[in-house]
Amino acid sequence: LFFFVFTVNLSNVLLLCVAQSWECTALRCGERRLSGSRCHCSEDCMSAGDCCSNYNSVCEGESGLQRASAAVFKRQPLLLVSLDGLRAEYLQSWHTVVPVLDKISESNTHKHTSPFMQAVFPSKTFPNHYSIATGLYAESHGLVDNNMYDPVFDASFSLSNSEKNNPRWYQGQPIWNTAMYQGLKAGTFFWPGSDVAINGSFPDIYMNYDGKVPYEERIFSVLRWLQLPEDRRPDFFTIYLEEPDSSGHSYGPVSGGRNTIFITANGVDRVIGQLMNGLKQLNLHQCVNIIIVADHGMEETSCERKEALQNFIGDVNHLYVSEGPFGRIRAKNTTHTLDAAGLVANMSCKWPEQQIKPYLKHHLPKRFHYASNRRIEDVSVLVNPRWLFERYPGSLTFCSGGNHGYDNDIYSMQALFLSLGPKFHFQTEVEPFSNIELYNLMCDVLEINPYHNNGTHGSLNHLLRMPFYSPSHPTEQSSPEQCPITSLKPTHYMCGSCTALVLAESERQHMLFGRPRVLQSDAKYCVLHQHGFITAYSTRTHMPVWSSFTLNKTVRRTHTYPGHANISPVFSDCLRADIRIPANQSATCDQFNNAGNITHAFLFPPNLNHTSEDQFDALTLGNVVPVFPQFKRLWQYFQEVLLIKYASQYNGINVVTGPVYDYNFDGHFDSPEQIQEFVAGSSIPVPTHYFVVLTSCKNDTQTVSECSAELQTVSFLLPHRSDNKESCADDQPESQWAEPLLWMHQSRVRDVEWISGLDFFQDSKRPIAELLRLKTRPTAAIHPKA
Repeated sequence: LFFFVFTVNLSNVLLLCVAQSWECTALRCGERRLSGSRCHCSEDCMSAGDCCSNYNSVCEGESGLQRASAAVFKRQPLLLVSLDGLRAEYLQSWHTVVPVLDKISESNTHKHTSPFMQAVFPSKTFPNHYSIATGLYAESHGLVDNNMYDPVFDASFSLSNSEKNNPRWYQGQPIWNTAMYQGLKAGTFFWPGSDVAINGSFPDIYMNYDGKVPYEERIFSVLRWLQLPEDRRPDFFTIYLEEPDSSGHSYGPVSGGRNTIFITANGVDRVIGQLMNGLKQLNLHQCVNIIIVADHGMEETSCERKEALQNFIGDVNHLYVSEGPFGRIRAKNTTHTLDAAGLVANMSCKWPEQQIKPYLKHHLPKRFHYASNRRIEDVSVLVNPRWLFERYPGSLTFCSGGNHGYDNDIYSMQALFLSLGPKFHFQTEVEPFSNIELYNLMCDVLEINPYHNNGTHGSLNHLLRMPFYSPSHPTEQSSPEQCPITSLKPTHYMCGSCTALVLAESERQHMLFGRPRVLQSDAKYCVLHQHGFITAYSTRTHMPVWSSFTLNKTVRRTHTYPGHANISPVFSDCLRADIRIPANQSATCDQFNNAGNITHAFLFPPNLNHTSEDQFDALTLGNVVPVFPQFKRLWQYFQEVLLIKYASQYNGINVVTGPVYDYNFDGHFDSPEQIQEFVAGSSIPVPTHYFVVLTSCKNDTQTVSECSAELQTVSFLLPHRSDNKESCADDQPESQWAEPLLWMHQSRVRDVEWISGLDFFQDSKRPIAELLRLKTRPTAAIHPKA
């Protein structure tokens, strides 16, 4: 029988444990300075600037001397913190799990919170972190996914290969470069792109990404950077933490058991507590401005919920497929041309419970801003929440737990936003906003000028106690001309020669917020007044630019539609010329009759006029636009059913609608040379989309005409296509599919302005900052009324 005796030096074990600790305890207070300690609790740590963040509270009872003073900072620093994958809803559901974040949200110090911040599409890590840093959509800054292929470079980017460090992938100007180019200093302890020489520049202080670095070390390092001499100290800082994203992928957004996301979220919260303690210990808690964000949310997934491309089209050996919650498809052989339209057709409407929807990239909803980049494949696949897309059955093995990348309007993709500090308003909750707006906000906090970006500067002024930037309305580029009355026959009821009083009354009723300003140069148009609506008519395109009208809650319909109210129908053969438009500047009936696959529709619906006389006002060629017959089904249902429904739901609405052209699918209006399709035998351009902006009063006890409260809007950019296959309902009545399709293509007012070249609400007499909030309100925050 043998006995082995081991001798352990307990003091060495204790010293090792102390050295690895990031916090003071009562036993550590006054300790002898230990070499190799993460942080110190010795009596000289304050003078040395290396105390653990809770030294004052544990060892000095908050009465210890504080080494730093806010007075030494000539410019208030800005600290940007990312908690990857922290779904906004966690803060409501788990407030007891994240007490520090909850306290920041509810504290009586300077703080600002939003119910959520909308991620850009796709809701992935690199695209969204770089959108926050640049204020650009993914299509604009180039990081279109965590993994992507560039056909010009003939190279692939991933988070695990060396291309991640190649600056050629990173477009736009990140906030750390903007700061440095204007004389400030930047220090980044991780952030996607911060360890890359973008435009040849690194931040003044940066760390090459290493996910093994403890979170506490990241916090402690930034606290040390805040104590550097003025000539070396950054003005802008970032900290990136991988959790709770990593645990969300492994265990799902809501999980039980020992290794849960709850435990991880609590750990992240504790680290944020160390940051806040450290700032207070340095007496910087009322000096540093802090923004805490997430890049996206998290959704539950399962290996039992997958759709395989092979089940739709058979052989997939010739295709490269980006799998997961959002799919992209290209030819595996880069020398081969993919029949993208044929592939989309073969994947569409296969069975009733299909969980994916394929799109040509230029057919994706414009709200995604995800088409105008060569790194975006021609075929995109949207996946329903909680489902995944794979190449063939079983090819996607990492499938149980959680994931993100879905439609960014989805509730589970909403991201956290918190802010606090002396620059921010006191204890105020704001409406949701898009993360592309943060770049301008951060520039304002740092008091520097932003680089070109997709955000709307001034839209977040309401977060700041003293806004740095004062927005103004853009200057109109083309003023309306006069449309002469060419004949007094036939005599009808249009306002070709109406008195100024009648014109003013028409504008007061139908242009409640002023005439939309035209931001396109050399646009030729005139404004036509009718009793029931007002139109801007383009003498170049021979069709309306926009039409504006107001519908009250009890608007009367004068056209029969199955299952709805009735009076007399509108007959297409009642069309007549508009006497205010010269014949050589007007469309003709023959042009539409001989147009093949194009017919005509009305921009303002004649059936919504109150009298037969007013109805005839709308039956003119000045109110006609070219449409595909299948689109006309959607358009008429919208005009004859949904407009009346929304007028009733919102207690009256003002409607502005018109055609737009985006043949290069960049989300901005095309020049005349870029327009590619015309009505056969004419110069009348065929629109790519039709826009609709509905405005109502946020206080629905007030009508839109008498609204003294804030305004609210619902906007749409409806794709003008020759079929309705997106809805898988060509043979179904419009009541079964039209409204969901409409809301799928919801947009911000700002999106409408970009693609139409118009600027709305200039004569509303409301503060510009309020209007910018209205225009940039994210689509994720606007939902159909029940």
